[in-house]
Amino acid sequence: MATDNASTAASGYAQPEVDVRALAAVLDGEYAEVRDLVRTNLVTYASVLEEADELGVDAFRERVRELVVEMAATGQTGMGFPGRYGGGGDVGASIAAFETLAFGDLSVLVKVGVQFGLFGGAILHLGTERHHDAYLPDLVTGKLMGCFAMTETGHGSNVQALGTRAVYDDARREFVITTHGEQARKDYIGNAARHGELAVVFAQLEVGGKSEGVHAFVVPIRAGGEAAPGVHIEDDGRKMGLNGVDNGRIRFDGVRVPREALLNRFADVTAEGVYESPIENPDRRFFTMLGTLVQGRVSVGGAGVGVAKVALTIATKYAVRRRQFEASSGEEEQLLLDYGLHRRRLLPLLARTYALHFAQDVVRGQLHDVFSGIEDDAQARRRLEARAAGTKALGTWHATRVVQECREACGGAGYLSVNRFAALKADSDIFTTFEGDNHVLLQLVAKGLLTHYADEFENLDQLGMVRHVTGLAVETVMEKTSAHKLLERVRDLLPGGDEWDREAGLLDPEYQLAMLRYREEHMLAGVARRLKRGVDQERDPGAVFSQVQDHVIAVAHAHVERLVLEAFVEKLRALPEGGNKVALGLLCDLFALSTIEADRAWFMEHGRLTVPRSKAISREVNDLCRKVRPLAVDLVDAWGIPPEMLRAPDLVG
Repeated sequence: MATDNASTAASGYAQPEVDVRALAAVLDGEYAEVRDLVRTNLVTYASVLEEADELGVDAFRERVRELVVEMAATGQTGMGFPGRYGGGGDVGASIAAFETLAFGDLSVLVKVGVQFGLFGGAILHLGTERHHDAYLPDLVTGKLMGCFAMTETGHGSNVQALGTRAVYDDARREFVITTHGEQARKDYIGNAARHGELAVVFAQLEVGGKSEGVHAFVVPIRAGGEAAPGVHIEDDGRKMGLNGVDNGRIRFDGVRVPREALLNRFADVTAEGVYESPIENPDRRFFTMLGTLVQGRVSVGGAGVGVAKVALTIATKYAVRRRQFEASSGEEEQLLLDYGLHRRRLLPLLARTYALHFAQDVVRGQLHDVFSGIEDDAQARRRLEARAAGTKALGTWHATRVVQECREACGGAGYLSVNRFAALKADSDIFTTFEGDNHVLLQLVAKGLLTHYADEFENLDQLGMVRHVTGLAVETVMEKTSAHKLLERVRDLLPGGDEWDREAGLLDPEYQLAMLRYREEHMLAGVARRLKRGVDQERDPGAVFSQVQDHVIAVAHAHVERLVLEAFVEKLRALPEGGNKVALGLLCDLFALSTIEADRAWFMEHGRLTVPRSKAISREVNDLCRKVRPLAVDLVDAWGIPPEMLRAPDLVG
């Protein structure tokens, strides 16, 4: 236990005892053994944190590749692949391993993600046995390195508009892959500049003069270490961070690949040039294909939470050893974390990190169930896709915010490269646009909310969504959201009925959940009304949607925050009584109330908070920060970050 007795006495509260080892077991969950393997490997290869600063770009890239191959030999990186190909056959374990790997150098993390998550995942989920047998054994060991060539210079999130073409030549039974213009150039492709031998290339398939939409092909991009015929590769050069990953640009000039190069799980082309697919609707086929790649979003969201843990651990440990300004004349200077403002800066972020950890547990479990066949139907996949998108967005935005706040909380020392914030900031910033720009992902979340996962979900682009929603009676949307019922529930939870200035009830999880549900469902009904009003006025659906995009993002954000709180509350209820449950209860309250406080303007505008009650919430947040303060070191220690990964000699020794 690392409870600070002096701080406990100063707080005036009886503090719960935190059992760090038991709490770590709760956090590691069923994958404790997997996470410990990754921690052991991180310590073994801890020197890479220094080498990232010391080596030139080319040498660092080679070092990262070496480490990825060495880690593959331990089984750490192949846990999501079938056992017959040398994998572990456990999708959930592969995500847990990736989340833990985020404690270390992030170039290594991303190289692992590109090789085994994106490239390997595409072969596994979009290919069939012929592809698995040909590529997976060497892919899983790292002997065969590859790329995931989807993003184009002119087409990022809009995958359906990709410009690369794959035309079937039935005379030679080959696909001819061509980059049509600079906007169709594959860009920012990891493993492309140096190490990739193959690429999974996403291109518009044309068969018999007819476009069949975007499909994926396995294309050799190197032969004997040199670019393959017709393949042109450029190095993206130095980036803001992650310079151990060899990102590059790829263009294809009439590159020919055999018919079998098509990853044909969802569609195929016969030798005679006949296009076949068990999914007749082309839009449904496209979204089904992309849905199999959701693992990347789940992984990046978890990595964002891992980055936040590292930053908060450094800043918290620094704040309980660094002193500044005496409380009164002649007294010893105070520890940073004993200042109210410093607690306010760090501890709500700590609470939110715990909340996101438990939310990540939920989405990881859903992913495992879907990809293991435990619950694999259309509705389950849609729920997974939406939840993965939302959790990734909030988790990676949180990482960016936490790294910045923690850097500032460590002053000038946090700015020195010898301490880890410089690398964390540079390397994790891209997470907010990895695997989809967060704003675009939240639009996907909102689409699911507005359509209630209608049968035609996959077919609905933004305009289709507008038309679908406006075809519903607003009264129906209101009834489904039952916002008016929630309002009554919120009021009932407050002692004294309409006496909104009463402080009692703030720590009731039912009150907290009702507030977040009311916000979400009121926003959802409001978006539906705005969409319907615009179309009733015979305005262009695209313009209508554009005008309400800020509301769309707001409702999606509110929805995911509600899911995060629900995950925390459910986890808390399942724990046995004791000090750890009390400590996590404080964090859950702190997360919930600081979330309401952060959006107090909305709640006040919509009559859910009076000024006195808003002030009461702020007082309660301050009280919770005082209660959490003596537990802070124990709470960050429970994350189990190896000391070697903190690499902040000026901050934590």
